[in-house]
Amino acid sequence: MGHQTGGRVFLFLSTDDFWRDYHAMVARGVKFVRPPKAADYGWGAVFEDLYGNLWDLVQLNTPSETKPGSALLSD
Repeated sequence: MGHQTGGRVFLFLSTDDFWRDYHAMVARGVKFVRPPKAADYGWGAVFEDLYGNLWDLVQLNTPSETKPGSALLSD
């Protein structure tokens, strides 16, 4: 159990308020192994569960926030 993917993120937790949930998780002792980062798709930060598996806490941009040419746009 744990470390199921050789240190790669394979689980995602989507949120509608990244900073609310990030701060709540930090306050409860969740270990973030990669800090919050803005990306073309929105915000993300990687945390570790009790078994060593890596999760990505993500908030996706709304379509109006998406930058032209980003991965969220499809033809």
